[in-house]
This record gives sequence, C-alpha cells and structure tokens, in this order.
Amino acid sequence: MSKHDLLEGLVTKTQSGFFWVTTADGVYVSQVRGKLLQERLTTDPVALGDRVKISLVEVLEDDTIRQQGIIEAVAEREHAFARQMPSAEGRRATSLPDREKVIIANPDQVVFVFACANPEPRLKMLDRFLVIAERARIPALICANKTDLVSRREARDLFDLYDAIGYPVFYTSAVDGKGIKKLRKALAGKISALTGPSGTGKSSLLNAMQPGLGLAVKTVSEATTKGRHTTVSSEMFPLEGGGYVADTPGIRAIGLFNIEPSELDGYFTEIRPYVGECQFNDCRHIDEPGCAVRKAVKKGDIWYDRYDSYCRLLEEAEEIFYRC
Repeated sequence: MSKHDLLEGLVTKTQSGFFWVTTADGVYVSQVRGKLLQERLTTDPVALGDRVKISLVEVLEDDTIRQQGIIEAVAEREHAFARQMPSAEGRRATSLPDREKVIIANPDQVVFVFACANPEPRLKMLDRFLVIAERARIPALICANKTDLVSRREARDLFDLYDAIGYPVFYTSAVDGKGIKKLRKALAGKISALTGPSGTGKSSLLNAMQPGLGLAVKTVSEATTKGRHTTVSSEMFPLEGGGYVADTPGIRAIGLFNIEPSELDGYFTEIRPYVGECQFNDCRHIDEPGCAVRKAVKKGDIWYDRYDSYCRLLEEAEEIFYRC
C-alpha cells in the first residue's frame, strides 16, 4: 500500500498498545509505526480520538489470514484532555522532558455530569473541571442530573449561575425522562467526553438516551479503574444520531501541574473581563490594592463561591509551581 493508498480513520478504542481505527472501509486493529514512538516523546504517540492514517498488512492468526493496520501518521491535535506530571516527580534538574498522558484527543465538547442530590453536588470539583476545559480550549456543557429528587427552584439555585456565565446547563432525569431529548440533541454528531463524580447517574442517563449505552460505557470505566495489572482499555461509543461519547474517568485525577498561577484568572470566564482593570499587572486578586476582581465580588458581579474556588485553586497552583 503506497502513501496515496493510506486509509484515514478515527481511533475509537485503545488497549495495551493496540488501536481500533474506524475507517470508511471498516474497523482495523492497528499498531504504531516505530518512528512515531521516537518522534513523539513528550506525549502519547497515539490516543483515543486521534485522526490517523494507516497502511494495511496481512497477518496469520489461528490459521487465518487477516488484515491489520499500521499507523503511519497522526494528524495534529486541535486540543486534548491530558494528565501532565513534571519529569522526575517534579524535580526540574533533569534532562527528561515533561510528558503528558492523553485521556482523549480532539473532543468537540466535554459534558460534566453532576447530581442535584444524592450525592450533593460538589461545585468546587465542577469549578476545577471547568478550569481544565478552559485550559484545553474545549467547550463545556453541564448536566444537572437527578432533577426528580429536588424541586425545579432548588435545581436552578444550584446551577443557573453556570448558564449565566456561559456554560449551557441541561437539567435531566433518567427517572422521568426530563431533559433527555435536549441532551441527546446536544450530543448528536459530535465527539463528547463525559465525566463527573461517581453516583451522579451517568449510566442511567446514557441508557435513557440510548438503550445499552450506559452499560457499555460502565463496563469499560470499571475495567479502567481496577488494579494496575488489569488490562486497561479506553473506548468511544457511537451514538444513534451520529457522533461518539466517551467516558473519561482519568480527568478526576488531573491536577494543575500544567497551569501557571499567573494564568489561572484567565480560565474563570466571569473573572477574566476584570483582570485588565486591576491596578497591578501581576495582581493575584487576593489582597492587592486596586483589585478590580475583588471589587466585582463585593458588588455581587462575581459570585463569591466561584471567587472562593479561584482562591483555592490559586493556592494549589502556587504550591505546585514553587515546589517544582
């Protein structure tokens, strides 16, 4: 197969160094050409969601000849959810580069699923997730699930603020079907990364959108979170309306190693407009004089709980930055 005959496809599953590439001609289990392993030392050479080009070779397996793919090229990633740790466990005095572990490449959007009750929504975690999405330049949707357990007003008191600052919020319930159609429409035709705390009803929600989908995603997610010797796989699942959905449990462990403290305020959409109005260019928005952000918080233009999330994340980012 010449370069002109290479098949283009999407990596829809990964497992133990093998990649399932979905092409117009079918799905081919593929491996990576050695040169790519050498060229891409600071990231995963191939990851779930990558657009790739493959050549085909014939292999003999159980007395049967079948075609296997060889990944020859990977398209440049537009963005990615990735876990990044400093080299040598944070010691800068090393010649080894930092390396990122890509959870999913090129998602069109990420959906953060939180319950309105049982368990109580951990909005500080949601704020962290939104920072990560902003940092990766990936549009974020919020799914406020289990609305059958609270009143409409209680649900909106929790989540309406996020809609006001620019994040679409979908109020859903797998029990009574509320919001399922709207969420299904928002996912149709797109690659969506799905994440959220355990117990928020993601599996039931997915089953309500497409029977069997939640069970399939849950099976992969449980395999991913078992012991270190478990064969780990990641997979995207096709949606009946077009597009894919992928559970991304790894995002729960993403820290702030790749976020400098000075850039954090830019990842809070309601804080960002005030940054340029501060008296000092390097204002941390904590106790500096002439801080436009704290003034906006005092006036109620910035929600105090979101500002509190910023302060906590800034403390964490500074601790990591100066420790490294």
